[in-house]
Amino acid sequence: MVVSTQPPESQFAYVVVVSQRARQLMLGGRPLIDNPRARKYTRVAEEELRQGLLEFEAPDPIVETEGEAKKRKDNL
Repeated sequence: MVVSTQPPESQFAYVVVVSQRARQLMLGGRPLIDNPRARKYTRVAEEELRQGLLEFEAPDPIVETEGEAKKRKDNL
């Protein structure tokens, strides 16, 4: 796993990271921003992620060999 502070490229991963941080804020976590522009937890989490204040673990990319790709394709 790789620790990153930049927003993930995948929209799904972006939503997962923001929702996890929003849940932390809802449960009483303190914002990492001094004066957030919004009061909603999801917006604060989104702002924190865009400013690079959140650290999250991104899975390593899966490297597939040609043989594995062909087997997977043949099974479809």
